[in-house]
Amino acid sequence: MTNNNTQKTILVLGGTGKTGRRVVERLNRRGLPVRVGSRSAALPFDWTDRTTWAPALQGVGAAYVSFHPDLAVPGAPETVSAFADLAVASGVSRLVLLSGRGEEEAQAAEKLIQSAGVDWTILRSSWFNQNFSEDYLREPVLGGEVVLPVGAVPEPFVDADDIAEVAVAALTEDGHAGQLYELTGPRLLTFADAVGEISRATGRRIDFVQVSVEDYTGALAGEGVPAEVVELLTYLFTTVLDGRNAQLADGVQRALGRPPRDFAEYAKDAAATGAWDRE
Repeated sequence: MTNNNTQKTILVLGGTGKTGRRVVERLNRRGLPVRVGSRSAALPFDWTDRTTWAPALQGVGAAYVSFHPDLAVPGAPETVSAFADLAVASGVSRLVLLSGRGEEEAQAAEKLIQSAGVDWTILRSSWFNQNFSEDYLREPVLGGEVVLPVGAVPEPFVDADDIAEVAVAALTEDGHAGQLYELTGPRLLTFADAVGEISRATGRRIDFVQVSVEDYTGALAGEGVPAEVVELLTYLFTTVLDGRNAQLADGVQRALGRPPRDFAEYAKDAAATGAWDRE
C-alpha cells in the first residue's frame, strides 16, 4: 500500500552516492517525483551550507537522509537534527535515516530523528558490499592486493541494492513508520573471506594483507588523503570493526519479506558487469 507522501516530491540526500543513486533509480522507475540532493544537482544540497537546505526541501513530503561523509564524524548528529527540524517545519512528514551499525555517534543521530515529531524509519546498516567495487577498495582489488588494518573479525556485509529497496519501501509504503531495521547480509565473512569471494568471481589472484593501523594511516597520509578521512577510517577499523557487529540481523527479511543478497552473488554480478576489469 502506498502512502500519501508519494504525491509530493521525495528528497534523496546523497542522491549520487552508493545507496542514494539506487534509491533515485527505483523511485524514477515507479514514476514518482524525486529530487536528488547533492552538491552537483540542479538544485544543490550541501550539508556544510545550510542556505541550500530550505530550497531543496520546498514541496517535499518525504526524505531519505544519508549524511556525508559519515554519522561518526564530530558534529554529525547536531547537523542531522538541525536538518530534521527544518524539514518538519517545511512540511516533510516522513524521514528515513541511513545509519551505521555499531556506531554510537550514529545512534545519537537516530534518537534525534526519532524525536523529530514525524514518521521515521531507521536503516542501521553494516559494511557495504559495494565498497569493494565502487571507489574506496576498487583500485586495490584491481591491483591484486587489498591492504587493510583488520584481522579475522567477521562482518555481515550488506548489499547496497538491499538497502535501497528497504529505503524505497519505507519512503513509499505503509507499515514501516517507527521501524528500526538492522540491515545485514545472510552470513558473516572476514575481509579476507570477502576478498577470496571476489578472487573466485574474477578468476584472478587477489591477496588480502593485514597491516598495523600505524602503517595503514601512514600510507594514506603519504598518498595525500585528507586528515579527517584518515581519522574516520581509523575509527571504523579500530573501533567499529572490533567484533561488535559480528552477528546477523533480520532487517531485510522484515522489511521486504525476502532474505538479503549474499556476498558471493554480489561478487559474481559485479564481475560480470566489468566492475573489476582492467582498462
